[in-house]
Amino acid sequence: MKLALNIIHRPELSPEYAERALGGKRDVQDESLDIFLFQQQCAHEQGLKTTIQVTYASLFSDEIVEIAKEHHAKYGDEIGLSLLGLPCKQFKEKYKTEDFCIWMFDEETKKEIVDDCFGLFYEKFGFYPESTGSYFLDAFTINYIKEKYPSVKCAVATCWEEGPKAYHTCNNSWYTFMDGGPWNPWIPSKVNSHCPASDEKDDSGIVAIPHLSRDLMACFDGNGSNFGTHPQNVLRGMIYYEDEKGTEYPYLYNLIDQYRHLAKYNDGFCYNMMFVGPGWLNKAGRWESPYERLAKSYKDVMKYYGKLKKEGLCIDLTMAELADYYREIHPDYRRAECALWKDILYGSEKEYFWYADPNMRCCLDFNQGGAMIDLRPYIARIEQKTGIGTENVYDASYPYLIQANYRAGYFTHYAGAGTVKSCRVSYRGQTADLCLCKTMATFKKLEDGVELTADPVTVTLDGLEIQIRSVFFFEEGTGRMRTRREILNDLHGEEVTLEEYLTGGFGTTEYQPDMTDVTLGAGEKRLQYSYRGRGIADMGGAFAVLPQICTRIELKGEADEFFAEEGIAFSPVYHLRARKTIARGGLETWLRLQRAD
Repeated sequence: MKLALNIIHRPELSPEYAERALGGKRDVQDESLDIFLFQQQCAHEQGLKTTIQVTYASLFSDEIVEIAKEHHAKYGDEIGLSLLGLPCKQFKEKYKTEDFCIWMFDEETKKEIVDDCFGLFYEKFGFYPESTGSYFLDAFTINYIKEKYPSVKCAVATCWEEGPKAYHTCNNSWYTFMDGGPWNPWIPSKVNSHCPASDEKDDSGIVAIPHLSRDLMACFDGNGSNFGTHPQNVLRGMIYYEDEKGTEYPYLYNLIDQYRHLAKYNDGFCYNMMFVGPGWLNKAGRWESPYERLAKSYKDVMKYYGKLKKEGLCIDLTMAELADYYREIHPDYRRAECALWKDILYGSEKEYFWYADPNMRCCLDFNQGGAMIDLRPYIARIEQKTGIGTENVYDASYPYLIQANYRAGYFTHYAGAGTVKSCRVSYRGQTADLCLCKTMATFKKLEDGVELTADPVTVTLDGLEIQIRSVFFFEEGTGRMRTRREILNDLHGEEVTLEEYLTGGFGTTEYQPDMTDVTLGAGEKRLQYSYRGRGIADMGGAFAVLPQICTRIELKGEADEFFAEEGIAFSPVYHLRARKTIARGGLETWLRLQRAD
């Protein structure tokens, strides 16, 4: 179980965030080059290979080109091409714009920029790169790159969970929404780069990696820019302490080890990456930290990776090598990425389970009894064009069906308004929701999927103790998830009602798009959404069809009755429920996602 590690450095002549802070342009360029060489030295001293992602601006520097060639020959570093670092003098003069995010341009300009960057790279190095990247690469850009420059096999393609949370923590000025993608390497679909490919026909031809390896709990709940294996993120989050040895940051090492631990859930595969531009290490200091602390943190984390490599616990790979390695150990497109993630920052026993395969991405919160707090319908393969001239100029996020941070979860001031999937238990007029029951989970890999078993919880209603165990099974590559609620104790003939429910919405931000196109169903009955709080009930299952995101979501199982209900304008959600009254046994339901057409 060796950690697969990518260390990526990008030399920049116009480093992100630095130019205004450092004054004169020559000072910026000189310091940026010094920082890049320092980063390279930190890695090479520990016997670690890097991927040098040369920016467009850096391609105009003969010095940087020669350094990249030298380090490639001496250390085995890969020379790749970054589509970050565009906004230099040459770019601004040629394209007559202050924009610099490639996914935000119109399609013809995207192609022109790609050809410009790749052509200049070939002119300087005599070959085309095997890796590229940006904060986000849409399917259109990836497909064009792979068709025109087939040597590319790996790309930085998204920044995990950078949506409204990142926007708000940047004073509502950071217009780069890209929530909803995988947190680990994946093979992007040709249709939408957030979605893992479903088969060879859907395979874009590259392996994608995230822009940062982040804390899959702290980042989801709060500002992701404070919680990553990028050491300057940890300093920005002030997650460190000072002692006689100087600055220490055990959380950073725990975070790396948490990624190593994911091997337990992914057939021995675990991954981590470092991608730090020179602007984060400038001599003026950053994030209330002096340069000395910034430099020490970088050197120390490289020492930690070097230690893991010496102990045989880590393999340092270039991006192209990672692509080959990933494809070798992931021959089955249906295979899921899993992460049973524990709180390593705040000292609680909070636990999330993340699941992603070609048909869905979701998160279960065992601090809320295994409630589903995030759900993305990858199976819909939403053809989501991004950039100028589209409906998504800056919002590249993959839409959710459930998102407990943007659309509230169980804990909301208006009962029933939050998006979540959970179970209610009722007896003699009293009701308890398993969202109120803290538990922990055990992971098990099965032949056709993965199973999570929650520790039993006990609810007491009108003096009756009811012990319940929840079991969740994800059927890999099908868009199906089974939930089993089991009553474990003797109820002495008393009957209780179990109600599995899903409260859903859709969108990419806190604001719900219009729902009048949504169709709800229960058995043979249908209801067109009109914000009047109406409901229908029948046998045979309940469903919702959401044409705006090409998705059908269905709840079926061994229930007495199924319900579908619309919300009101003040609470724009929909409800699907399965209800069963029992004295023993349990309730088993299936959640199924399908493409609506």
